[in-house]
Amino acid sequence: MGHDEPYRLIRRGARSEPPSAAFPHLIQVGEVTIGGSAPVVIAGPCAVENRAQTLGIARAVRAAGAQMLRGGAYKPRTSPHDFQGLGQAGLEILAEARAETGLPVVTEVMDPRLVERVARYADCLQIGARNMQNFPLLREVGRSGMPVLLKRHWGATLEEWLGAAEYIAAEGNLQIILCERGIRTFTQGGYNRFTLDLNVISAVQRETFLPVIVDPSHATGRAEMVPAAALAGIAAGAQGLIIEVMGEDADPERALCDGFQAITPAALREIVRRIRPAAAESDQRRNLPRPA
Repeated sequence: MGHDEPYRLIRRGARSEPPSAAFPHLIQVGEVTIGGSAPVVIAGPCAVENRAQTLGIARAVRAAGAQMLRGGAYKPRTSPHDFQGLGQAGLEILAEARAETGLPVVTEVMDPRLVERVARYADCLQIGARNMQNFPLLREVGRSGMPVLLKRHWGATLEEWLGAAEYIAAEGNLQIILCERGIRTFTQGGYNRFTLDLNVISAVQRETFLPVIVDPSHATGRAEMVPAAALAGIAAGAQGLIIEVMGEDADPERALCDGFQAITPAALREIVRRIRPAAAESDQRRNLPRPA
């Protein structure tokens, strides 16, 4: 491979790996292994709104079978007048939720100056779609050495997405989880928020050894569409899901952020129940063994 290869650090063949290994790169986040024999479910609120809301949802997603907790302390919003997150207070609430439930925390970092602070509270740093090509931020999370969840921008090509991952890898950090969260197409605003690009999952797995997960919440924008999109992602070969969840009796209209795409804990429990056989069937169909 020539030196003009744009993502030579993360491409297949760049590392020593068994030729039969379909998913050779395992990433450890706390006690959770991503890229292994079973799909990982990351679930929680879109935004940390208050202590009671976050702790309640954390308990509920753990009971439903999720292995990791998501929640935004810092929120990038289209309008500067919308809720921007609780910041430091939100990080402290997430840390309390982790201490109580044992769930590792993934939360977004938006500013290179905040990476060190967020890293003190999180187990995995999320780069949101809007910051996918924020190159100073990518370099800073790369230097942190922490696991990074890198979301694809809704207008990014595969090459641009993997190029962003390469910025993290170039700092010596290969603990990168790729996340497909939907792309913008002509259907946007009609019956869904974005279009979940299932084709890109196998393309990612041909190009790189990094694990890839799916975000059915942002892809659809509608809670009733999330279960089918989640199962489709796993059937297409994704190694996990990141899903927004609200309280069982919460009112979507009262949520400070993305309430209409958040599912209930009961719906999450059903997704968790169904994805293991879906993952096994996907691997068998493609004859791709997953490492234990």
